[in-house]
Amino acid sequence: MTQPRRHIVDPATAGFYHCVSRCVRRAFLCGFDTHSGQSFEHRKAWVEERLLELAECFAVGLYAYAVMSNHLHVVLYADPGVAHAWSAEEVAERWTRLFPVREGDQVNEEATRLRAEMLAGNPERIAELRERLGSVSWFMRCLNEPIARRANREDGCTGRFWEGRFKCQALLDDQAVLACMAYVDLNPIRAGIAPSLEASEYTSVVKRLICGDIEADQPLLPVAGRVKAEGLPLTLPEYLALTDWTGRIARADKRGAIVGGPPAALRHLGIPSDQWQDQVFGIETRYWRAVGAVEALLAKARELGQCWLKGAGVMRKLERARVH
Repeated sequence: MTQPRRHIVDPATAGFYHCVSRCVRRAFLCGFDTHSGQSFEHRKAWVEERLLELAECFAVGLYAYAVMSNHLHVVLYADPGVAHAWSAEEVAERWTRLFPVREGDQVNEEATRLRAEMLAGNPERIAELRERLGSVSWFMRCLNEPIARRANREDGCTGRFWEGRFKCQALLDDQAVLACMAYVDLNPIRAGIAPSLEASEYTSVVKRLICGDIEADQPLLPVAGRVKAEGLPLTLPEYLALTDWTGRIARADKRGAIVGGPPAALRHLGIPSDQWQDQVFGIETRYWRAVGAVEALLAKARELGQCWLKGAGVMRKLERARVH
């Protein structure tokens, strides 16, 4: 049964989330549509540019993304408390940066500045915008709606472009976050449209390879947005090695796989390789509302008023297998 989004995403608490939006049309969102013979590959750049723009305006850290032919994945850390610490002027500036005053295709800088000043002087409106800038739902809305309108104009049509609701999973611990990031970054490889991480265009892993210092000896940080002070418990080189190794695992049920034992990162994290593989490849099939260790899933279930969450049984079985 579908539940209100607030049951998964606490609007007052910081946390990691995996969001997925899918296109409703037969024609592809961004790829090459063999039915019509048209290529919509250029739209992937629209989505990536908007994602990076939103991450710098919202109270989020963007940790992973993959823009596919008919859907997209996003892993983000949202912290509503950060937005509540912003001044009225900063809230207004961030909002008008997202939605500037336009005259045709051009931004009117002076009118946008005046609009920001007007917003900053309206406490009720600022309170509303502050809530939005810390909201996962508003982040996805501000991502999906402009892309839909732009694609509709290009296609010369109206109507729905995305499914009515985006799918959202709470990522309850660092292992779940890293596994979901790897799952997202490996999407083009698992779909058979890229032979390697380096060739996986419009993904966060390529963004890290292009912009990141792979020798950096620091915790893994988001690719955009900086609301979380501490990073994840892997360095960028460790994460890249772990994701590359994960992609090399043969998957008989998938068209694509990178064509060697487990990397040092797994020993660093204290995660058995079978548990890691099961979690990465089961993100969307073996879990539903949340991903995490058994106790974290059971705690989330109690929070939701349930006795159990999908995925807890799998994790418990793996833990028992290790004991025996």
